[in-house]
Amino acid sequence: MPKQFDSRPLLLLTCFFILAGFAHAATRVHTFQEVAISRDGTRVAWVAPAENAGGEAIGGSAIYVGDPNSPNSKPSRISAAAGGDAGSEDHIAWSPDSKQLAFISDVGSDGPQLYVAQVNSGAARKLTTLTGALADPAWSPDGKSIAFLFTENAPHRADPLLAMVPETGVIADKVFEQRLAVVDVASGKVTQLSPADMYVYEFDWSPDSQTFAVLAAHGAGDANWYVAQLYTLAVATPALKPVYKPHFQIACPRWSPDGKNIAFISGLMSDEGFVGGDIFVAPANGGAARDVTPGIAASPTNLYWRAPGEILFTENVDGEAGISTINVDNGKISTLWTWDGVITTDEFRSGMAVSLASDGQTSAVIRHSWKQPPELWTGPVGQWKQMTHSNPALTTPWGEIKSLHWPSDGLKIQGWLVYPKDYDPSRRYPMVVVVHGGPATAVHTGWPDTFFNTLELSAHGYFVLNPTPRGSLGGGEKFTEANIKDFGYGDFRDILAGVDEVVKTLPVDNDRIGITGWSYGGYMTMWAVTQTHRFRAAVSGAGLANWQSYYGQNDIDEWMIPYFGASVYDDPAVYARTAPITFIKNARTPTLLLVGQYDGECPAPQSREFWHALKTLGVPTQLVIYPGEGHAFAQPDHQRDVMERVLAWFDHYLKPVTEN
Repeated sequence: MPKQFDSRPLLLLTCFFILAGFAHAATRVHTFQEVAISRDGTRVAWVAPAENAGGEAIGGSAIYVGDPNSPNSKPSRISAAAGGDAGSEDHIAWSPDSKQLAFISDVGSDGPQLYVAQVNSGAARKLTTLTGALADPAWSPDGKSIAFLFTENAPHRADPLLAMVPETGVIADKVFEQRLAVVDVASGKVTQLSPADMYVYEFDWSPDSQTFAVLAAHGAGDANWYVAQLYTLAVATPALKPVYKPHFQIACPRWSPDGKNIAFISGLMSDEGFVGGDIFVAPANGGAARDVTPGIAASPTNLYWRAPGEILFTENVDGEAGISTINVDNGKISTLWTWDGVITTDEFRSGMAVSLASDGQTSAVIRHSWKQPPELWTGPVGQWKQMTHSNPALTTPWGEIKSLHWPSDGLKIQGWLVYPKDYDPSRRYPMVVVVHGGPATAVHTGWPDTFFNTLELSAHGYFVLNPTPRGSLGGGEKFTEANIKDFGYGDFRDILAGVDEVVKTLPVDNDRIGITGWSYGGYMTMWAVTQTHRFRAAVSGAGLANWQSYYGQNDIDEWMIPYFGASVYDDPAVYARTAPITFIKNARTPTLLLVGQYDGECPAPQSREFWHALKTLGVPTQLVIYPGEGHAFAQPDHQRDVMERVLAWFDHYLKPVTEN
């Protein structure tokens, strides 16, 4: 058995110098947080981290407007503050006439408020004076009103990835309901339209500006997104009218241009904002919804009506990003574009997306890949030209990335394999398997985020395998649903088959393979070390050890019913069957556990329970709980510390002393 991990300063110092190159490179990456093209297609607005005159980040975010046809011209700044004081300014939305830009800014003393700016002059006018969180402004088609989501007196914006508020004293069900509100642009009068006991997640205006399509549910927002339904809500007589109750989850309501139908995406989704499923169309005035993409071998993530009978949609497809159209009458799908990278309009959300002008063709995106850092691209859909050149001198500190396919239980599984930097085929290398979160999400080869950037392992001399097992997005709904009541079995076989494929075809040392992952990947890491001794080291980030205890600890328990078929109180056996703690006495693999103190999605007690069991059984282990953090870490020093520990742990157990 390997000896207990030694955290002496020498090992961590070695790791720090290697990471310093990554940290330095990260400071030079110019990022984009949002992009939106004007309705007439003549201007593009975007949000980027605020910088001073010297190009140094000063905190917060700033809004810029530029001409896509003159990419070398200097963009103008839109701000609610004189002199462009530091603050967070984002959530941009163009007016129908393309002359005004709505946005949310917190530069004033009264917190985040909604503003409207005349784009030609840059002058901004405050429309609201509210206390709470505001999000997602959208102009009415007639240009007279702006709708937005408002959570009165909320301590922070809605996001299940944020740290939970610590619970002390008598615990009560305090619910901050996010409601649909409308402000009259001329007078500034604000009206909260949706009922006070409903939480609204998404909405869309009808073409006549008289009604909304709304996704909403009773109860706390983070938990009950999983049971949200589709409603309509009239502006004049605001009462929710049910339209569709999905079998699983629902997202992206979009009203057709003729006002007759509402399209949406429905499917098995494990996390709010990570969208995938089939496209449905329902009559706006009531009637049966129709699945217009049954059997599609992809996962639509966003949709846009181009005409009453045609929808353009983005999709996850076989590990890549794609854009297609569908004729909703005959179901004919036409693929417009695919790419092994990421296209989005909002870096804070996961789904592939484009920003479309009113012609349904002119568009803008944030585009990036493992070779290309983020830039703005504009033009016809799938035929974009690069608009910005903010990162011209960047080089990738990781190796080549290739798409792989392998068979497993009659399925074709896809994954991405990262080669070691400066790969030499005459050498033998260690490998780390990185299991993604979700499970209903997908792996893409975009420019990495600063948090849990496992591409750093490549520069450290590792192959890195990113499998997309059953339960993931990108292979159609049957593929996504294939791990219902089967966590840790079929999906784990898919992962092991991928390891076999790499070991068989490339110079990977079968005796030096590790496994890691965050969230569902953290769970799968815990599961792996209780099912096999093949992995010689493991790092579980925000993992799940015991589904039975987890059910009562987490803040989003509604997600579990579709996957397990019943609550833990009705069928505890189905939860025990897939719990790593059930098989804990099989564990021998040295395992590092990392988690945020106030993680509401995968609470810290889950990692502690697994750590305690390993420690009691004499298995080398270490637990690190990061103060103040939620499911995704926000503090840069904690983000750096995570990767330092990950690299040090794998180096210690997977590399000879001479390599360290």
